[in-house]
Parts: sequence; C-alpha cells; structure tokens
Amino acid sequence: MRNYLLNTTTKIMPLSPQKAIEQQKQLRTQLITTDELPIPIKTIAGADVAYQQEGDLLIAAIVVLDPKSLEIVEKATYTGAATFPYIPGLFSFRELDPLLQALQQLSQPPDLIVCDGQGRAHPRRFGLACHLGVVTGIPTIGCAKTRLVGTYGEVGQARGNYAELVDEEEVIGRVLRTQDGIKPVFVSIGHKISLPTACDWILQLCPKYRLPETTRQADQEVRRHRF
Repeated sequence: MRNYLLNTTTKIMPLSPQKAIEQQKQLRTQLITTDELPIPIKTIAGADVAYQQEGDLLIAAIVVLDPKSLEIVEKATYTGAATFPYIPGLFSFRELDPLLQALQQLSQPPDLIVCDGQGRAHPRRFGLACHLGVVTGIPTIGCAKTRLVGTYGEVGQARGNYAELVDEEEVIGRVLRTQDGIKPVFVSIGHKISLPTACDWILQLCPKYRLPETTRQADQEVRRHRF
C-alpha cells in the first residue's frame, strides 16, 4: 500500500464485530470536521462498491474527475473476496480494503473523494466516508441515497434547499435537494471538510442529475465490471 494512502499505524481489519465497534470509536477521535482542502481542488473522485448477488466477491471502483468539466481523468477497479461479514453499521470494514486496493492503482491521490454512503450520519458518527478519510488522510464527503439514522423536517422543492439531519440533538448532516422536485440526497461530513462546503461540492457535482457525477461514474464503472 502506498504511504500516501494509508496510515500504517492503523489496523484496517479488526478480528471481531466488537473490536470493529471499538475501532470506530477510537478512529472517530481523529476526524477533522473543518475545511482542510487543497486549494484549488484539481481532482475529485467517486468511490463505489458492488457485490456479487450470490457469494462473497465484490468490486470496488474509484473514478477521478476534473471538477470543472466533470470529465473522467483516471479510474481504477479492484475485484476480490469480502473479508468481513455483512453487519449493519460496520459496512466500512467490508468495503474499505477493496477501495484502498483500487486507490493505490491511481497515478496520484485525488484531492477530494465522494463516497456513495454515509459519513457522520451514522449511529457511531463514523461511516465509510469518515473511515476512508481518516485512513488515507484525503478529504472525503458522504453522499447517500437513503437515510441511515436521524430525523429531518420538510425540504423545499427547489434545487439547493435542505433540512438539517438530526440525531440525539446533534446535526449529523443535511438532506439536500440537488434538482428541482426530485427527492433529496443525504450529505454528511467525511473528513477534512465542513458540512456547508460538502453541500456546495455536491451541488456543483449535480448539474443535471440527482446524484453527483462522481457517484454516477463510479456506479457505471462497477456495473461494467459486474460478475
């Protein structure tokens, strides 16, 4: 694993679900929730993982885009066997290593990664976007299609409207309308980025569609390599 992609003091795969939970709580203390982004952002990547319908194989894709043109700059995939069980709230331990394997194939790390999943909008405030960000040191955003935890009020129908996603009296994300009249997405901090900045980036990445172009392209890439 390339040094710029992995904090080698961090053990990625725990031995048991209980140890995984303990690791989430420990790594959570390393989260940075303010903007520590490169200026300017020259590359932005989408990350996605797809599973074999029957069996333990999965495929991870990283697709890197130019943030202005949204054209693909580079992409990489990794196919392998899942090494952690399918447990709600611990998905990052199943998906992290394959994503790291794909990331290490890139010529250089992206400046920002958008994960098709949760960041702090997670029961223990440490979803996949947080995990990937802390382990790699790369700024990350969680942009999910559905809610995992929390409640929210009405979201206006216009693009850019949002409602705060709240759990246990804590704002853990935003429910963001990316297109007029289309159902919103769930945006949360991953690492090294603030929630307002994360939402600004998601809107910039959604010029035509509900989902950010990073997610759309990563999803298309895993579909091209489906088993």
